Amino acid sequence: MKKIILSALFVAFNLAAFSQVLPSFQLGVKAGANLSKLSTDNTFSSDNRAGYYAGLWTRIGAAGIHLQPELYLSGKNTTLKTTAGEENKVKFTSLDVPILVGTKIGAAGVGIRLNTGPVVSFVLDDEQSFGDAASNAFKGNFKGQNFAWQFGAGLDIGKLGLDLRYETGLSKIGKNGYNDTKLSLFTFGLGLRIF
Repeated sequence: MKKIILSALFVAFNLAAFSQVLPSFQLGVKAGANLSKLSTDNTFSSDNRAGYYAGLWTRIGAAGIHLQPELYLSGKNTTLKTTAGEENKVKFTSLDVPILVGTKIGAAGVGIRLNTGPVVSFVLDDEQSFGDAASNAFKGNFKGQNFAWQFGAGLDIGKLGLDLRYETGLSKIGKNGYNDTKLSLFTFGLGLRIF
């Protein structure tokens, strides 16, 4: 009886390990919140403000490594402050395209994912709400696209997935004299695998 149980456990562990080697394709949807912050080298500081993101993800992998291209519509918000205490709320919408490389540790539908990779963001809309004083100090003009890098971890339970990521800006998004501005953000999302 012990030999049968040990043999069954051996086969189960080998199947779980072998399933990490087989090629796979997954597609899903994801939505969540982000906290955006602009970093500048001039007289402005920035506070984190909440935004949103929603879109699609795919995961193509084999041998425990996966490529994860994604496509999200993202609303980003932050508050800029001058050294004099004047505030300006900055909002814009972008189409974000992360292309992540990662690995997953786990079996039987439960696992922890680690991933990293570049992100390109295309600004679709920039809407500024200015206070009287801050409008003279800062005009929120943004380039058409910028580049960033993401680091993250996730937890998969069946078809559901939770993700926590940090994104740091690689390119400067400011224009018209404010070329030292980079965007960084934290994201938290809930995903659903469709297949």
